[in-house]
Amino acid sequence: MTKNKTSLFNLHQTNKAKFVEFAGYEMPIQYEKGIVEEHKITRSAAGIFDVSHMGQLFIYGDNKLTEDLEKIFPLNLKKLKVFKSKYSFLMNDQAGIHDDLIITKLEDGYLMILNAACKDNDFKIIKELLGENYKYELKDDRSLIAIQGPNAVQILNDITPEVNKLNFMSGGWFNYLENKIFVTRSGYTGEDGFEISVPNSLAEEFTKKLMGKGAELIGLGARDTLRLEAGLCLYGHELNTNLTPIEANLNWAISKSRLDDMNFIGSVMIKEQLSQGTKQLRVGIQPEGRIIAREKTKIFNDKNQIIGEITSGTFGPSVNGPIAMGYIDSEYSNKNSKIFLEIRGKKHSANISGLPFYKKSYVKGAV
Repeated sequence: MTKNKTSLFNLHQTNKAKFVEFAGYEMPIQYEKGIVEEHKITRSAAGIFDVSHMGQLFIYGDNKLTEDLEKIFPLNLKKLKVFKSKYSFLMNDQAGIHDDLIITKLEDGYLMILNAACKDNDFKIIKELLGENYKYELKDDRSLIAIQGPNAVQILNDITPEVNKLNFMSGGWFNYLENKIFVTRSGYTGEDGFEISVPNSLAEEFTKKLMGKGAELIGLGARDTLRLEAGLCLYGHELNTNLTPIEANLNWAISKSRLDDMNFIGSVMIKEQLSQGTKQLRVGIQPEGRIIAREKTKIFNDKNQIIGEITSGTFGPSVNGPIAMGYIDSEYSNKNSKIFLEIRGKKHSANISGLPFYKKSYVKGAV
C-alpha cells in the first residue's frame, strides 16, 4: 500500500528523521536527538510538529448551519464568537465517540480539525447529517504546522506579526507572502503554542523560517509523551465508538446550556450517564518506582480482581517518572486509590492520580 507523504517529507528526510506509518502517512517518529530531548526542547524552548496528516474541514453556510451543527455537537455554537475555538466530539446515537475535534467559528462557516485516521469517515458522517445545503472543503492543498513551547509566541510573531494578540483557543486569518494563512492559538502538548494552516506550496519555506528563529523539528514520539503528561486523550487509545465523553471524563467539553435542551446526537445516553453515573471512568495513573505500564496492561484491585486496563503509558520526562491513563471501575477512581498493574507476569503498585500530570497556564481570554 502506498503511504501518503506530507509536504514536509523532504525536510524531515534532510533532518534525518526516523519514519513510521501513521494513519496511512509516512510520519517522523523522532530525529537525531531522540524523543526525550525533543520533549524537553518543546517544554523549554519551541518545537515544530508536522500535523498535516490531520483533516482540515471547512464548511460554509448561513445561520441555519449553526442550528444544524448544534443537532450534531454538544456545543452552544450560537454564543461562540467568530474566530473562537471549542473542543468537542462527533458521537453516535449511544454517545460513542467517532472522533474528538476542534471546531472554530469563521465569518462564513466553520473549520473543523479532524484526526488523521478518522477524517474521511468524519467527513462522510457530517455531510450525511447536514445534507447538501452547505459547501464542504476537506482540504488536501493545505498543510498544518504546529509550533509549541514557551518561545513559540515570539518566534511566530516575528514571522507573522499580531499573532501574539490571540488568546488560547482563538484564531484568525493572517497575511504571509501575499497568501492567507489561518492561525489558532492551540495545541496538543500542554504548552502555549499555535497551529498554522498554510498552502502546501509554502509549507517547507514557512517551517524553515520557524527553524531559522530557533524552533526545532519534533516527531510523533515526543508529541505522544507531551500530550500524555498534559492528560490529553488520543483517539484510538482513550477514545473510540464504545466509549462516551462521560466515561472519558470529558463532561467539561459539553456546553452547560446544551445539557438543558438535550437535542444533540447521543444526548439521551449523556443525560442517563450524568444522572446515574458510569461503570468505568478514564483516570490518571502513576506507577510506583520506575516501571512503565504500556497500553493493554491489566489493572487489579487488592483482591486480585481485574478492574480496568491501561490505554496509554510512558515515561514522562518533565515529571521524571512513569505515567499512564486508563479506564477503571468507577468505585476505584478516587485520587490516591491504590491499584496494581500486571507487567510481565508480576503485580506492581500504582496510584490513581489527578490529571494533568504536568500543567502550565495558557493565555486566557474571553470565550
